[in-house]
Amino acid sequence: MRRRIFWLVIATTSVVVVSFVVPLCLLVRTIAQDRAMAAADQEARSVAILVTRIRDEQQLTEVVQGLDPRGVAQTGVLTAGGSLVGPFDVPATDAEVRRAVRGQAFTVVDDAGGRVLLPVVTSNGTAVVRTSVATEDLRRGVAAAWLGLIGLGAALLAIAATVASRIGRRISEPLLDVAGVAHRLREGDLAARADVRGTEETEELARALNGLAERTTELLVEERLAVADLSHRLRTPVTALRLDAEAVPDPGLASRLQEHIGVLQRTIDAIVREARRPVRTDLPARADAVATVRERAGHWQALADDQGRTTRVSLDDGPLMVALAQEDLADLVDVLVDNVFAHTAEPSGFAIRLERRGTELRLLVDDEGGTPLPRGEDRTGTTGLGLDIARRTAESCGGRVTLGPRPGGGTRVEVVLPLVQG
Repeated sequence: MRRRIFWLVIATTSVVVVSFVVPLCLLVRTIAQDRAMAAADQEARSVAILVTRIRDEQQLTEVVQGLDPRGVAQTGVLTAGGSLVGPFDVPATDAEVRRAVRGQAFTVVDDAGGRVLLPVVTSNGTAVVRTSVATEDLRRGVAAAWLGLIGLGAALLAIAATVASRIGRRISEPLLDVAGVAHRLREGDLAARADVRGTEETEELARALNGLAERTTELLVEERLAVADLSHRLRTPVTALRLDAEAVPDPGLASRLQEHIGVLQRTIDAIVREARRPVRTDLPARADAVATVRERAGHWQALADDQGRTTRVSLDDGPLMVALAQEDLADLVDVLVDNVFAHTAEPSGFAIRLERRGTELRLLVDDEGGTPLPRGEDRTGTTGLGLDIARRTAESCGGRVTLGPRPGGGTRVEVVLPLVQG
């Protein structure tokens, strides 16, 4: 927009400047020509008066030759007797001279310059006064005047360009600020707000964007409250169910019920995590995979020690940034490690390895017990739901998840995530 405003003002100003400068240049040339011819006509008339009063050709010659040589005009006289006095540089037979001899006074301007011819009737006959002006004298001062006019036009264009640039900046900068706020909102900075300034339309746009940001924040808060309420509503009956299962007198039945309740609890946790995902991942984010995996491995280490599981954690030097929110990346790691605890017997060990491969990041979770693979559509009680969550999380940023046997026995889950510049 700024560039368009600039060129629109320049084009408009150029048309106006050319519309005035060109006629002014032509007018200056005409004025200079008229001024030179007026001086020539005045000199011719003055000499004509002298011709009528001076009878002696010798005296007339002296008077004509004594005219100020600094003038632009050159004046000569063809006397009634046919003598040429002064700079009369054409013969008496010249067509213009013969025309003047017949009694016609006239002015001629052509490529050879300008000429004024006046017939003077005396007692001896008709004399002719001829005053000539050279072409360069007709255009004297025109070039300087043209340069002045062109310079004035250029100055007007420069002023117009400066004004257009400032006007364009005043219009475009508030719009660019609003666009910058929109980009910040897209990147996840919900606290970003646009300054209400600029033209009326820009102010209205800024107010609308700020209103949209406020409404988005309100909706996210409401969604968080709804998810928290869902988590509470689901966990409360499960806890009551677990307490009732502990009171069952049959040990075998109680063990099976506790196992089923545990699967139900993990399923509910996975559903709640999945329900929270739009709150975080609808807006782009970044996280340091090294720091996040190290933190989650430390979190699970206490449970592993309690169950006598051996753990091995190998991490490349960080930071290694991926296009996931830190909470989502932590949930992904938790899903993979939780599957190990849920589906392998104690004290089966596991290993977590994080390594960089070119522009990708590989997260490997190996277990020694052999995590069961999901089959078909029946995923209840297996790793299916958790792996679906992990797979969607990885695919949301262009990654992938694969599950297969581990060399030497057990199961390997491999997560590949593209790296981004931190």
